[in-house]
Amino acid sequence: MPDLQKNINSKTSLGAEIMLKKIVILGPESTGKSTLSAQLAAHYKATWVAEYAREYLETNGSTYEYSDLAVIADGQIKQEEIAENNWRNQYVGKEPAPLLFIDTDLHVIKIWSEYVFNKCDNRLLTSLASREYDLYLLCDIDLPWVKDELREYPELSERLKIFHHYKESMLAQHKPWKIINGNYDERLQHAIEAVNELLNARAH
Repeated sequence: MPDLQKNINSKTSLGAEIMLKKIVILGPESTGKSTLSAQLAAHYKATWVAEYAREYLETNGSTYEYSDLAVIADGQIKQEEIAENNWRNQYVGKEPAPLLFIDTDLHVIKIWSEYVFNKCDNRLLTSLASREYDLYLLCDIDLPWVKDELREYPELSERLKIFHHYKESMLAQHKPWKIINGNYDERLQHAIEAVNELLNARAH
């Protein structure tokens, strides 16, 4: 199991002095998170970080254990930090300040762990509490569920229950967040409005 403690002090804050804005796209499975992340990155000509869990499960198989979630959490953090370091090396000093879109974060792994295993690694919880982002976009479950070998919960009752956990998680933290719903075009428009609101707030 990787040592998540070593990531606690990083907080992905390497670009704080140049105001890199980090936006997390999260929500239950099959809610268009990856599609929205890619669309937003294209719209703003920015970078996005893919979900590490999918990469891990596609490589190692869809069957997983509790211990795998710590490995996935560590991989997610590393991918975020690599993306931020790459941005710093390429764009430092340029305007406007860029955006980094992140397809899922440790909130997702926490909810996943608690829902499936009824527990969560304390190191993951500590790392989650230490990390700073600027905006959360919570994808609603109003898109049709699309079958995928890595997806587990097609039933609406389960999806509603899991979405409730996400909403409670957002209410318990202090950063801005917005529910993103509608069809794919509407989701993109709602997300752009939320990002522009963040940018306008920072500009004043």
